[in-house]
Amino acid sequence: MAPEAKISLGIVVPALNAVSEIGATLEALRAAGPRFDVDFLVVDGGSTDGTIAAAQTGGARTITAPPGRGGQLAAGAASVAGDWLLFVHADTRLEGDWVSAVGDFMRTTENTAHAGYFRLVFDDAAPAARRLERIVAWRARVLGLPYGDQGLLLARDLYDTLGGYRPLVLMEDVDLVRRLGRRRLVALPASARTSAERYRRSGYLVRSARNLLCLLLYRLGIPLPIVRRLYG
Repeated sequence: MAPEAKISLGIVVPALNAVSEIGATLEALRAAGPRFDVDFLVVDGGSTDGTIAAAQTGGARTITAPPGRGGQLAAGAASVAGDWLLFVHADTRLEGDWVSAVGDFMRTTENTAHAGYFRLVFDDAAPAARRLERIVAWRARVLGLPYGDQGLLLARDLYDTLGGYRPLVLMEDVDLVRRLGRRRLVALPASARTSAERYRRSGYLVRSARNLLCLLLYRLGIPLPIVRRLYG
């Protein structure tokens, strides 16, 4: 009997001046190599700190795109090979047995109409980080709003049907998951550990309030360049 063909998976990592983070992100992602037919692609938005060289050393192909995560993600999806697409931020490391979680999801036929996201964990031992993680889990489960730092896994056909990422200056993740809808989102049994630097710098309460205000302004139709200035 012929061996089962490997699932083809395109992994897209948007990056900008992420030389201190991209290596660990790609090291975690390389765990998918033995299980799937993987194309690793880093989409650089104009880094000046050696991110491209670090990504190539980490085993990824690289392309460049104008800065702005929405445009970088769209460019990556158009350039990466794979019947399935996994989007992961440059400061996010997938943890646990995430490879099996992704494989199980992709091998379930009905999930060609669903998208998976990971449980968010911050790289901070502060109690405020644990509280925010619980809020994020509730927001994703009840409101259907996982953000980009939780990763996103979906079939390319579904991605194309939805129209993919739009080249927005902000809220590109919210825009896409709103088109998906809560009923098509599935929590994967693995974690995405992401940087808490913005929260440490501004304070968890202040940063969370600012993020919520930006989301509300976006939903009210305030032009995204204005929201982007507030986001910081």
